[in-house]
Amino acid sequence: METPQYHPLHGTIESRCLITLTLVRPQHELLQTNPQVLTTAEGDDTKSIEMSVRVQGAKEDITVTWENLWVTVSSGKTKKPILQDLTGYASPGRILAIMGPSGCGKSTLLDCLAGRLSSQMKHSGKILINGQKQTLAYGTSGYVTQEDAMLSTLTAGETLYYSAQLQFPDSMSTAEKKEQADITLREMGLQGAINTRVGGWGSKGLSGGQKRRLSICIEILTRPRLLFLDEPTSGLDSAASYYVMSRIATLNLRDGIRRTIVTSIHQPSSEVFELFHDLCLLSSGETVYFGPASGANQFFSSNGFPCPTLHNPSDHYLRIINKDFEQDAEEGFGKGVSTEKAIETLVKSYRLSQVRKQVKSEVKKIIESDSCETRKNRTHAAFPTQCLVLTRRSSLQFFRDISNYWLRLIVFTVIAISIGSMFYNIGTDDGSIQGRGSLLIFFVSVLTFMTLVGGFSPLLEEMKVFGRERLNGHYGVTAFLIGQTFSAVPYMVLISVIPGGIVYHLCGLHKGIDRFFYFTCLLFSIVMWVESLMLVIGSMCPNYVIGMFLTGGVEGLMILTGGFYRLPNDLPKPLWKYPFYYVSFLKYAFQGSFKNDFDGLTFSVNLEGGGTASISGREVLSETWHLEMGHSKWVDLAIMFGMIFLYRVLFLLVTKLKEKFKPFLASITLRP
Repeated sequence: METPQYHPLHGTIESRCLITLTLVRPQHELLQTNPQVLTTAEGDDTKSIEMSVRVQGAKEDITVTWENLWVTVSSGKTKKPILQDLTGYASPGRILAIMGPSGCGKSTLLDCLAGRLSSQMKHSGKILINGQKQTLAYGTSGYVTQEDAMLSTLTAGETLYYSAQLQFPDSMSTAEKKEQADITLREMGLQGAINTRVGGWGSKGLSGGQKRRLSICIEILTRPRLLFLDEPTSGLDSAASYYVMSRIATLNLRDGIRRTIVTSIHQPSSEVFELFHDLCLLSSGETVYFGPASGANQFFSSNGFPCPTLHNPSDHYLRIINKDFEQDAEEGFGKGVSTEKAIETLVKSYRLSQVRKQVKSEVKKIIESDSCETRKNRTHAAFPTQCLVLTRRSSLQFFRDISNYWLRLIVFTVIAISIGSMFYNIGTDDGSIQGRGSLLIFFVSVLTFMTLVGGFSPLLEEMKVFGRERLNGHYGVTAFLIGQTFSAVPYMVLISVIPGGIVYHLCGLHKGIDRFFYFTCLLFSIVMWVESLMLVIGSMCPNYVIGMFLTGGVEGLMILTGGFYRLPNDLPKPLWKYPFYYVSFLKYAFQGSFKNDFDGLTFSVNLEGGGTASISGREVLSETWHLEMGHSKWVDLAIMFGMIFLYRVLFLLVTKLKEKFKPFLASITLRP
């Protein structure tokens, strides 16, 4: 083996990181030209990883470069810079750590490199993958977010097993997928928590550190060659942080992949810091230092800020460049220089340093010599498989989550018994006309609002998981919608049949199997409509409080214009009748329920001069309730299901348009 040569961007010969890279790379290059099976031992477990021949014109390794990168956010008429003129690169087989105090732009830089920048932020500059502007194929990259978005009632093992069924192609057997999931769980030290539920509000489960490790497991399951991690050690103690990061750092050794790893991290321990190959140090969006992690101390020392002996280097660097707190001159760090002055000195020194020139030269060299596309032959599960897996997973979540459908069923049953006892055997006398209308409207209105109150929070939890998995390419919005719809149907049927049956029987509504069937179908459609409305508003506004206000406001407006509290013929025609009355979902629910109950009955009404008279239900519907009798109740039900379909399509459109317009909105105000 040749003697390793010193390179200013890769550290000294004595660097442990360089030695590791020297030992691994020749073996990897050999595997690229000679297909064989590499076997690695992990305790008592042995796994085989097949290394295929490199395809002509495609590249296995992934190198990320960025030049003159600016990110701004609009603040009124002005644009506030978040990142300012950053240049750097992330190389295969190395870990790049992005460090800096809170608010310095670590997560923004990570999001920008991963193509996840929010539409409120605009970026300019070049971000290239292997020297080209290209979109990474599915399975090529993974992104671990700060927020651990997972379904709370699933166990750690179930969470990863379902993820494996979604991420791996159908050509793999279920046993192979489960085996890969088990291997990944062991790699992150979660073998003892496989049967522990994730947990959430009101239920104990995995610890914060275990949740973070499970999030990492999900993203390294398919062995991506480019891995982004946003604060992977948050919520972990120092021992767990080192364990997790050391496992990530040695992934390349265990699976033979020269993986490019970019991680933002706030304040690592000295042991964790030693695992990093390269360091990007930011302060207020500006580069303080970019280069080998081992060379940062020399850079700080040359500018008058040496790291004290036996002191954690990361603590020292962050203390020097943290603007939030002025450093104490008596402590001797920086010889009493103010924080602002220290940062200004370091930023200016880096801009004029040989290190920055070498970084720019290396970026240029990578772009010129590495202009090829990444391989695009990975596939995930087929669309039918995705729908089936998502349906099963959501069904299990709904079954175990007592606070969702089960609690709603209990509350609706109690309300149904209350209504039944109050309107017991209502009859067909003069007072029953108003009584029947009141009980139907109240039951429908309570069903509408209680579905919102009980279902919006669980829906947001599910949509957070959907957002994370969709951004990482596990499945599309259509598969999610199909799975979410079909998994909820059995519970909607229970909520419709049991409370509906109690009300129908106790109140003595219009008897007949066909009429009861219609009544339960109508209740089912109402529940599904509310959940469809929540999907649309949740996709536009994922905030719980604002989403509840908006959804509740829409429901209240539709109840108001439904034709009961103000009869249809009495509604003001501008706005309230045209168009609100005709687009109100509950207008058709009210009409359908009234037609189903009143039509075919005969009521005995009191006359003003004394005595009684008989009046048909159809006359009550047209003269008392001002209903449209030109079509049957089944048309009203069909219109309701048609509106449900439109709401679901609207959810699809909103979700897809948000994604389509995101790059457009980001491009119209690029920094020149």
